[in-house]
Amino acid sequence: MKIYDTKQKQKVDFVPIVPKKARIYVCGPTVYDNAHLGHARSSIAFDLLVRTLKLSGYEVIFVKNFTDIDDKIIKKALDTNVDIKELSSHYIRLYLEDMEALGVKRADKEPKASENFEAIVGLIHKLLDKQIAYKTSNGDIYLDVSKDNLYGSISHRGTQEDNNISRVGENEEKRNEKDFVLWKSYKGKDDIGYETSLGKGRPGWHIECSAMIEDSLAYAGEPYRIDIHGGGADLVFPHHENEASQTRCATDVEISKYWMHNGFVNINGEKMSKSLGNSFFIKDALKVYDGEILRNYLLGTHYRAILNFNEEDLLVSKKRLDKLYRLKKRVEGEVGEVDEKFKSAMLEAMSDDLNISKTLSVLEEMMGASNDELDKNPKNKAFKAKVLGNIDFVDRLLGIGGKKASDYFQLGVSEEQKAWIVSQISLRDQAKKDKDFALADKIRDELAGIGIGLMDTPQGCVWEKMA
Repeated sequence: MKIYDTKQKQKVDFVPIVPKKARIYVCGPTVYDNAHLGHARSSIAFDLLVRTLKLSGYEVIFVKNFTDIDDKIIKKALDTNVDIKELSSHYIRLYLEDMEALGVKRADKEPKASENFEAIVGLIHKLLDKQIAYKTSNGDIYLDVSKDNLYGSISHRGTQEDNNISRVGENEEKRNEKDFVLWKSYKGKDDIGYETSLGKGRPGWHIECSAMIEDSLAYAGEPYRIDIHGGGADLVFPHHENEASQTRCATDVEISKYWMHNGFVNINGEKMSKSLGNSFFIKDALKVYDGEILRNYLLGTHYRAILNFNEEDLLVSKKRLDKLYRLKKRVEGEVGEVDEKFKSAMLEAMSDDLNISKTLSVLEEMMGASNDELDKNPKNKAFKAKVLGNIDFVDRLLGIGGKKASDYFQLGVSEEQKAWIVSQISLRDQAKKDKDFALADKIRDELAGIGIGLMDTPQGCVWEKMA
């Protein structure tokens, strides 16, 4: 298995801390709004990583957190007069629903900042005791980055660079420009605070991930806490740099052996962001496209590349999914074993830093060869079973192809519309029995006019929504 390590700036062999085991932590969303395509991109990228590792024989523990205490969450809770826990729980539920629709498997653990105060406070005390963290007069606690001579080793941005890195207003008592807040003291009625041994307040953004890794995932007695730390490219600096620094300073151990980051999503040529006003919510996309169609499109661009989202490309990519389900429709029946050569080729491609282009090329070759063989021997049950085994493996690896073919080709049709279509097919069947072929043809033509195609089979008439 090869992966691109952000810290080393190159593709490297993945050598886990413990052979054939992988502990992975990915930064999840800050839950104050609906999930957008950037969240979908990251979730699908690391879902593919976990699937690939598991199917390659690794034992994986995968953790993705929820940031449920944050300036933006507090502001929205106060603006809407909704309890912060109720607000964050609402958006966590919606996020998980969106991810399920996209075929993203749940993480093994999903810790929340609000449920990890003991670990967070304990880690800050360690940093205070080692005099690497300091408290200002208003009760805020910062990490002194000048005490960490490896600061900048993840992002390759050193302590002397002049970068705008703070998510909060500047504190004049900060010793260094890049010192970052570990604990925010309670500021009054427009704030939220929790009573702890550090005083009343709440954790900074960065500290929660280090604490959660220490509490839920970390190896003890090893040179690294976990194997892979992941997230979006926007998190490399300052978030992941700060995580690495505070863990290194508190424990004298590196937080992660490898760092993986997925690329941005662009819409209309601009990086997707709330400030640009072009954030594309998953919930809105799902109103138009099935989650599997969106997943198929989003996974088609290599995870490290920028994805330029547009609907024309989405519809082009859908043709690959249509082709997969056309093949599945031809071989419906008993699922056989996956062809080992096909399985090996797919895993070999995905094991090369999730080389999705090569993987999809292997898939295309399999579909083409399968259709050629079926043209020659359409009744070969053993071959059909093997093809279904291959499609089942595609579903397990890539998360596409798992629906019934008939269900896929009826996507986008409401239950009410389905009932009406079935009634029209019944009328057509009766017309054919009555030898009223003009009426039968009229019904077929009317259905075709609204995008519904009919196919007469030995098992009866079936229908599908035409592209």
